[in-house]
Amino acid sequence: MRRVWSCAYVGAVLFSLDAHPGLADGSITRTFRTWKRAQARAGGRYRVGGMLLEVDTVTRVAVADLTESDARAAGEPDLAALRRRLGEPDEQTLVWRVDLHHVGPDDRIALRATDALTEPDVERLTARLDRLDAASTTGPWTREVLRLIGACPGVVSTELAEKLGRERQAFKADVRKLKNLGLTESLQVGYRISPRGQALLDALGAG
Repeated sequence: MRRVWSCAYVGAVLFSLDAHPGLADGSITRTFRTWKRAQARAGGRYRVGGMLLEVDTVTRVAVADLTESDARAAGEPDLAALRRRLGEPDEQTLVWRVDLHHVGPDDRIALRATDALTEPDVERLTARLDRLDAASTTGPWTREVLRLIGACPGVVSTELAEKLGRERQAFKADVRKLKNLGLTESLQVGYRISPRGQALLDALGAG
């Protein structure tokens, strides 16, 4: 039996908020990371702060080889500031250098506002949800999570995960998959269903 939810209404490659303007205007084109293994790939596109960024190259460099130019490209005032941000590593420490550029606005923003779904749109989205369900080791989840978010906008993810008897991080990872399809959007606290997501639920008779 389908669960019926009732609730009251109660942000890969990450950057601090102070870096967002530089990423948007193209003055920040490089970042350095202390990852144990690469968490970005050349050609990969990443959504950050309403922007779409594309990675050009990912290489490893020694801290001793970092330059003032590297610091400026990473949005830091000087090399000393860059090293502080990296945690003052030893000279021989290897860090990841990621060169990237700003592509444009996050494509999900326009996508999630598109609620005039055609029959082929519904079929394609339904097929995507079916594939996500089939790949899950815990069984189908997509429709239930969409209905839950639709009924509980702005509710913290911990509470939503508890309603489903799920672990919070795994639940959040699944919500991101729906967000990538333009079906949900993040709020300062929790989520809400997007116009596109609501249109899909309506078409499926699950709204």
